[in-house]
Amino acid sequence: MAETAAVIFSAVIIALALFQANLAAGAPWGRLAWGGQYLRLPLGLRIGSALSILIYAGFAAIVLGRAGLVALTGDWLGPATWVTAGVLALGTMMNAISRSMPERLVMTAVAAVLCGTAVIVALG
Repeated sequence: MAETAAVIFSAVIIALALFQANLAAGAPWGRLAWGGQYLRLPLGLRIGSALSILIYAGFAAIVLGRAGLVALTGDWLGPATWVTAGVLALGTMMNAISRSMPERLVMTAVAAVLCGTAVIVALG
């Protein structure tokens, strides 16, 4: 079960990273992110989108390592997976209260799937 959840987590976070890369490149999808204030993100938020990709890569490595699908080991993986799930739970809540309806509808669901699969892996 943990392995399947980790694969789902990875697929969703890769899609989210590609979305953020497009935002950083100037795609007009800003209504779905960063509070939905902009159609095209200003430079500071574009940089934030680019940096978020690095955070997503770290989350993916942690979850895949905890599930035994990549060669990461150590006692730190369990707590790190719970921290990842906690950050994603916070992200789910923040998306749920966004002023942007598109962000609430789409990104809340994305964050909830990521959080739920991270919890499954953490429990596994």
